[in-house]
Formats: sequence, C-alpha cells, structure tokens
Amino acid sequence: MMNAVEIVAHRGASADAPENTVEAANLGWSQQADAVEIDVHLTRDGEVAVIHDHTLLRTTGRDARVDALTLADIQKLDAGIWKGASWRGVRVPSLGDILTTVPTGRKLLIELKAAEGLAPALKRAVAAGPVSAERIVLISFEREALREAKKALPDCRALFLADTPEGAPEKLPGLIRLCREEGFAGLGVSTGWPIDANLVGRLRAEGLELHVWTVNDARRARALAAAGVASITTDRPGWLRGKLSED
Repeated sequence: MMNAVEIVAHRGASADAPENTVEAANLGWSQQADAVEIDVHLTRDGEVAVIHDHTLLRTTGRDARVDALTLADIQKLDAGIWKGASWRGVRVPSLGDILTTVPTGRKLLIELKAAEGLAPALKRAVAAGPVSAERIVLISFEREALREAKKALPDCRALFLADTPEGAPEKLPGLIRLCREEGFAGLGVSTGWPIDANLVGRLRAEGLELHVWTVNDARRARALAAAGVASITTDRPGWLRGKLSED
C-alpha cells in the first residue's frame, strides 16, 4: 500500500536545489520521483517561464514582475545564489527547458497562474517538446485558467487545487460538481485537509482522484498513503520514498 502512492517533487527537489529550475527537476528525477511539479507564468514576449511568484524578487533579487520582462531578460538573472553559493549561475528555465528533462514514463505537473494568453503559449511549448500530453498534468487554483488550458490541451489530465478551508468536507460536494462539470480528473488539496479512506472513497465513487501537497512529514505521508491518495507532493522526494519503503 505504501509503495502504491506516487511521489511528486515539489518545484523539483526543492529542499536541496533552487526551486523551479532544471537543476531541481533533475535532482527530483535522480531521487526517483514519479513526477515533478512546476509553476509557470507568461513573460512579456509570450513565453512560458518556470517560476512560482508573480515577481522575480524572492528567487533572483530583481524587483520586477515576470510579465514585465522578456524571457531572455529573465534568463540573465541568477536564480540559484539565494539557495547557496554552490548554485550560483542557475537560471530561470522556460517550460521547454523543463520538458527536456522528463524521463520516459514519468510525469510533469504544471501549475498554471491566471494570465491572458497562457493556454495557447502552453500548447505551443508542449507541441514543440519531447513529452506527450498524456504525461502532463495541468493543475491550478483558477477554474478559468484550468478550463482554458484543458481546452487547448485536451489530452492532458487536469486537477483543481484547493487549499485548507474551514469545514473542508462540507465543500467537497461543490468541488466534485466543479470537477465533473469541467472534465477535471480530480482534486489536489493541501495536507491540512481531513483526509481519510472515506473521503478518498467518496471521490473514487465519482470517478475522481485525490492528490495531496506539500507533505514533508513521514507520519503524515504514511497516513495519506494508507488512505489511498493518488500522489503525495513533497520537497524531499528521495527521503520520503525511503521512509515509505520502510513500512
């Protein structure tokens, strides 16, 4: 049961490497992650940059919005030094850069930020890359962004993201209805949700999956795996796989 759950590297192996970089993705793959999760934004020139925040300040030191600069300008910045001197010179990648890292048989989860033009830009990047749409999972908190991306890339699976609301079980019927109306494959929820086998079973009965983020606690991960969640996203994929394999 413990080994059945998929392990997803959150922004790559982000505990050890600068998040959302080629280096973090490759480290996630080397730590035997089943999938890597990344975040994407649209640049001023319509390219898809892999970065979590709307601005570049936290990870590059440049106080500017991603959508205010071209991809070429963004890739002149150092996105690694904040993590440590050994990562000096690491760059903000494009989606295409990350797609080239994905090993055969593994998956890429792409978290979408709401932006006009993002869906067609995603479609272009995926069409030009080496990874089939069937191995790409689109995820977002934004219903409209996820709908548009799913329309542009119908062969990709889509998961609607939900953080930890008060009374999460009470919100579940509405989230199930949303997924069924939009053709989404299921939900990605934060680890604070009250997840057990009954909740997973309710979703499965509707033909939906449950995925959980971000889990860096072995005891919590074991409980989620026992409940039957489809995947667990973590900053430490190799470490967490080892802990689950101990059972």
